[in-house]
Amino acid sequence: MQSDTLKRFDRLVSILIQLQSKKIVKAQEIAERFQVSHRTIYRDIKTLENAGVPVFGEAGSGYSLVDGYRLPPVMFSKEEAASFLAADKLMQNFSDKGLGKHFESAVLKIRSVLRGSEKDWLANLETYISVHHRIAQSNTAVPNAMELLMESLATQRQIVLQYQAIKDDVAQERRIEPVGIFHENQYWYLLAYCHLRQDYRQFRLDRMHQIKPSDLPYTQKHPLTVAEYINQKQAPRNIKVRILIDRIIANYLQYDKHHYGFVSEQEKGTKKEMTFMIADNDGGFVRWIVMYADYAEIIEPIELKEKIKSILIKGLEQLEK
Repeated sequence: MQSDTLKRFDRLVSILIQLQSKKIVKAQEIAERFQVSHRTIYRDIKTLENAGVPVFGEAGSGYSLVDGYRLPPVMFSKEEAASFLAADKLMQNFSDKGLGKHFESAVLKIRSVLRGSEKDWLANLETYISVHHRIAQSNTAVPNAMELLMESLATQRQIVLQYQAIKDDVAQERRIEPVGIFHENQYWYLLAYCHLRQDYRQFRLDRMHQIKPSDLPYTQKHPLTVAEYINQKQAPRNIKVRILIDRIIANYLQYDKHHYGFVSEQEKGTKKEMTFMIADNDGGFVRWIVMYADYAEIIEPIELKEKIKSILIKGLEQLEK
């Protein structure tokens, strides 16, 4: 019983912190976070109101606090601070310098509210965490690319890019309306409406040579979210591929298999039979499997064997020159 009371107290404090994190928080968001029913959340909100917390609720909208109401500074546990420490290491390697610097500043503020013993614990832990990433996330000429793009997204203002596509020798000017940012295949991308192309395009951050903010508002009512765009751009996977591969070698495929349309696998003695669904003319899958050609047997389709043979023959020809 006492344990349930403590759990409810922790949940009430967490709900109050969550209400401070956004202007409006829906009951559905709170219920999903704590994995409880809507009825439980309604009771918790009522408890906060009875305790004098100025919570306002509107049907179909959500809950909000009176503007200006704040809790005293939040104390972090050492485990929570450790999670920020790990995130800081990732931010320094997987974002541009500008955003990484802002996150580092935020982590310093978190450290400042820790108790002395927890600061020592965190400082000791820091020496054991290291992240290395050799792919540049943005062009060094635009170290604050993400910050500028996020500002554009928040204010719904157009920006002007100097952008060098992979097929171009020089950068071209593009006036765009950012829709969202996403990370895919080790690079950061911007989804935006391009006025030059009169269509939606994705732009890789490391190919941006210059970003100029603009006072021009968006002209389009963008129907797509980033998640919807990513789902739509996936080519239809309509070709079934089955391979038989050495079971130990199959372990090396675990890191990339989902990117190449992995469906299922089953044990076949000392081997594994793996099934994939790929798109027409998916050259990426073929070249990926070529790396394991001496360990993998193509069960189906037969056409895939011919494509692999063709690549290997051309490779031999290049070696013999």
